[in-house]
Amino acid sequence: MVKGSDLLVKALKNEGVERVFGVPGEENLDVVESLRTSSIELVVTRHEQAAAFMAATYGRLTGKPGVCMTTLGPGALNLTTGAAYALLGAMPMVMITGQKGILSSRQAKFQIVDIVSTFRPLTKLSLQIVSTATIPTLVRDAFRIAMQERPGPVLLELPEDIAGEEAEPLAVIPPHPIEIPVAHASALDRAADMILKAQRPLIMLGAAASRPRSTAGIGDFVRRTKIPFFTTQMGKGTVAGGTNLYMGTAALSERDYVHEAIDRADLIIAIGHDTIEKPPFIMGPKGPQVIHVGYTPANVEQVYFPQVEVIGDVGPSLSLLADRVAGKLPHASALLSLRESILAKITDRATEGRWPPTPQRIVHDVRQVIPEDGIVALDNGMYKIWFARNYRTLLANSLLLDNALATMGAGLPSAMMAAMLYPNRRVLAVCGDGGFMMNSQELETAVRLKLNLVILILEDSAYGMIRWKQAVDHFPDFGLTFGNPDFVRYAESYGARGSRIESTEAIIPTLERAFAGGGVHLVVVPIDYTENKRVLVDELREKVQQIDMS
Repeated sequence: MVKGSDLLVKALKNEGVERVFGVPGEENLDVVESLRTSSIELVVTRHEQAAAFMAATYGRLTGKPGVCMTTLGPGALNLTTGAAYALLGAMPMVMITGQKGILSSRQAKFQIVDIVSTFRPLTKLSLQIVSTATIPTLVRDAFRIAMQERPGPVLLELPEDIAGEEAEPLAVIPPHPIEIPVAHASALDRAADMILKAQRPLIMLGAAASRPRSTAGIGDFVRRTKIPFFTTQMGKGTVAGGTNLYMGTAALSERDYVHEAIDRADLIIAIGHDTIEKPPFIMGPKGPQVIHVGYTPANVEQVYFPQVEVIGDVGPSLSLLADRVAGKLPHASALLSLRESILAKITDRATEGRWPPTPQRIVHDVRQVIPEDGIVALDNGMYKIWFARNYRTLLANSLLLDNALATMGAGLPSAMMAAMLYPNRRVLAVCGDGGFMMNSQELETAVRLKLNLVILILEDSAYGMIRWKQAVDHFPDFGLTFGNPDFVRYAESYGARGSRIESTEAIIPTLERAFAGGGVHLVVVPIDYTENKRVLVDELREKVQQIDMS
């Protein structure tokens, strides 16, 4: 005889699970014991939200579901932000929550919340396990659903008595590959006809283009067609930013320098665009035609309504599309003449030496210390726009940012997951002081796990992005500032090391020393956000006015 929890852990091992992240409770103790005697590592975090962010980031980086576990009620509810993060970001994840016994009730309604119903809008599937006999089937189905396009989170609730119930041993269900059909020939023909007729074509790479299974086919399509490309924030790195076809990243929805190319294009081939991202451009009646290439059909929105859709496995479908057009595009490079000017304007003042340093200088210096395969994980704040615009990525998923839910608090846990997966690569978390403090307790987890990780805290003692918007909208400066701990001593109290940068020239040397020293090292630097208004408001507004007058 075996317990239900043993069947659960056996099914997880069958799926290739190596780690489970979470904060257990008394309703999970059978599962904890089954994990103890298995080869699966239980990674205990200091808050359930961090466990969900780590599991989701595992899914983002590997294409396989990450797994997190919590108890019932309050613990399970702490997963909601992580579930939304995975749902909007299309990251496969399986959440396993506890519950009071359902065969008998000794504690009445103490701590009981209808978690299954709570999570239905936040997941692809949310259900309660009511029989040990169904555990192998439900776990296999949960992983399959989490991985299917569009990927996302699944929740399984395992009541305490079902976890502890003894049953006959049951066989697990072997996983099988999820095969995605290629696009239909007629759709490929229509798309090819539009591309052949285009005078100023442009490729856009969106969030789904950075799926692990996608990147090789997309890079081949760009090289074969020689059409210049830009990316959305979450599409950065899909094709190396160092190529001479890269035009920039749409960190804003309109009026930025990259929009000089977007606005002149007569055709945009949108590969992997997911409208869950903040719009990288606004479609209108006078705008370019759009071909949507994706795993799933486009969500038609007021700002996005493609004329042709190429739906199927993106890499192989693009290969078939390239077969139809490669070598037949005399106008492929029509927009390339704008490239040098766009990139020069974006990197303006990147080496300016003022103190405190500007966002441009910080992005520039971070790029100097991060090698090609290094990973930068961003929390959410004003600096995210600057990294999206200015940071050149050379590999897919080497700049982890969230432009879907855009939640604060995810930067440190996502960097921790990257450091666990890639212990020999440099990993840097970049967090504002506001976002960092939302999950700063995970410094203890990072130290306990003996991770090699550097955390860069950008300190302005305010919720900077909202404060910027408050100023742009001409509201009084109110309600968005706060105090901070001594971050160096705070890091040291957890057993990490800490450094404070005192001059702009010290940014690179300090980060280099932090990486060279190994372990967990927090580096804090003040930031001058006056560039937000000068560049992202005044300069871009002036550019638009000049265009209108010409």
